[in-house]
Amino acid sequence: MRATVWHGKRDVRVENVPDPVIQEPTDAVVRITSSGLCGSDLHLYEVLTPFMTPGDILGHEPMGIVEETGSAVPNLKVGDRVVVPFQIACGSCHMCGTGLPTQCETTQVREHGMGAALFGYTKLYGQVPGAQAEFLRVPQAHYGPIKVPHGPADDRFVYLSDVLPTAWQAVAYAGVEPGSTVAVLGLGPIGAMACRIARHHGAATVIGVDHVPERLARARQDGVEKDLLTAVRDLTGGRGPDAVIDAVGTEAHGSPTGKLAQQAAGLLPSRWAEKLMEHVGIDRLSALHLAISLVRRGGTISISGVYGGMTDPMPMLTMFDKQIQFRMGQANVRRWSDDILPLLTDEDPLGVDVFATHHVPLDDAADAYAMFQKKTDGAIKVLFQP
Repeated sequence: MRATVWHGKRDVRVENVPDPVIQEPTDAVVRITSSGLCGSDLHLYEVLTPFMTPGDILGHEPMGIVEETGSAVPNLKVGDRVVVPFQIACGSCHMCGTGLPTQCETTQVREHGMGAALFGYTKLYGQVPGAQAEFLRVPQAHYGPIKVPHGPADDRFVYLSDVLPTAWQAVAYAGVEPGSTVAVLGLGPIGAMACRIARHHGAATVIGVDHVPERLARARQDGVEKDLLTAVRDLTGGRGPDAVIDAVGTEAHGSPTGKLAQQAAGLLPSRWAEKLMEHVGIDRLSALHLAISLVRRGGTISISGVYGGMTDPMPMLTMFDKQIQFRMGQANVRRWSDDILPLLTDEDPLGVDVFATHHVPLDDAADAYAMFQKKTDGAIKVLFQP
């Protein structure tokens, strides 16, 4: 089959690789019809390269058609149309039972002290072959895949794999409720969708912050009221927003020291760089520091952008004095999918049918990565179609 394969920093290629096969009774094989390119994939393209191995298959936002199932997958049959969550979870352990499949005790990557295994996302998360491919082996298929109806285009449902539940959790963790004010930092796919979901949950004011003109223009169309940082406190009576969602993460602009440290790690031999990142890695924290400055006293910061540093300096005095509450983590897809699925209708209240800015053949993946990383051609959300 054809698949997007990682070979090094800013070096991805579409190559022929072996077709996946059933390995465990709880496996399924899915023929991929659409697979998203995520901002988290760019971390592998640029920053988290020490944890990658040449030959790793990328991607974690797929949907498609079931081609084969193992003997312990009674809920799926050949021909079912499914969306596959980016995390791999069993659905029956204690953590899954408490709504935290990202911490699944069956698939935790204990070798590295990490949570549930993820598709296409470094050795820290199990080095499971990813979904930017023609076919995907899906472990724990008795629980993970979400069945969706045939008929509507893939764009209607594919974001259930990551974008929708990640944005939904970001808004839920922010405590957004009718009448509240929320600022969203970063208007890429997650931030843009978080703005829409915050409005859906009744937020009175949604403030979008980004430096890319195309993203700001799109957010205005979604009902975001302002984008200038100097206007945030004016919009909130000088108090600051009730909640701030950090949808940026480790590669924030405006953090030259963090950027330099990340680039330096990328120049080291991979074994040395991996150890450095595991023990003294740092993030670019400008977005998080901005969130801390903006949020009102007693407010909440919800972090959906991926961070990976181990020695990040944090302004603990300010955080403590302002009594800021933090919630963060990988999205627990199956925790939220039943709430989201009823909204994926012809009425399309979240605008998923027109959310993608680019539909790209899988063979053009290398160009798409470069375009998305450089934020050219108005690229906000890219979907691959094998």
